[in-house]
Amino acid sequence: MQSIATFLTYLSTGIDRVLRLVALVGLVLMVGFIALQVVARYGFAAPPAWTEEAARYAMVWVGLLGAAISFKTGFDPRLVKLPVTLPRPVLALAALLRGSAVVVFLGPILFYCFYGPGMNPARSFLARNLHTTAETFDMPTIFVAITVPIFIIAIFIHGLAHCANALVPTQAPAKTPAKTPAERETNAPDHA
Repeated sequence: MQSIATFLTYLSTGIDRVLRLVALVGLVLMVGFIALQVVARYGFAAPPAWTEEAARYAMVWVGLLGAAISFKTGFDPRLVKLPVTLPRPVLALAALLRGSAVVVFLGPILFYCFYGPGMNPARSFLARNLHTTAETFDMPTIFVAITVPIFIIAIFIHGLAHCANALVPTQAPAKTPAKTPAERETNAPDHA
């Protein structure tokens, strides 16, 4: 179980790094599009129509990937924050309950990303966005919609890593042997 927990932790950390980079790029793009919109609107009185929509799409990427990053780091909202001093079985049970709540909430969304009514993949969320284009420029909205399964899968992997680490018993730190009275005297500071 320790090797599985280690693998999931490395996978979760690697995914988190990639998501952070993509979210940072999305944030820079969003700010750039908004700045261009403001300068063009108030400086030249001729704002391009596509900047607002492009900023909105970048915001979707930043928001959804930010949710996955937040889940990994533990900044997501929680009903109860348990102290780490609780017994290990209680913390493991809490991690499993949190993981199952995430699956119950996000599982159906992930399912409908790939399957539509009647288990028809052609009517899925992603398939419908494959044939839809943005309003102001020629881009399929699949490039925006793909963020939904990406962030859900990332959260599932982060949750698996969290659950696996909660189930693995931690190694107790090695205790240093107690010092004898003679050792305490030799290591005592000199207060002369």
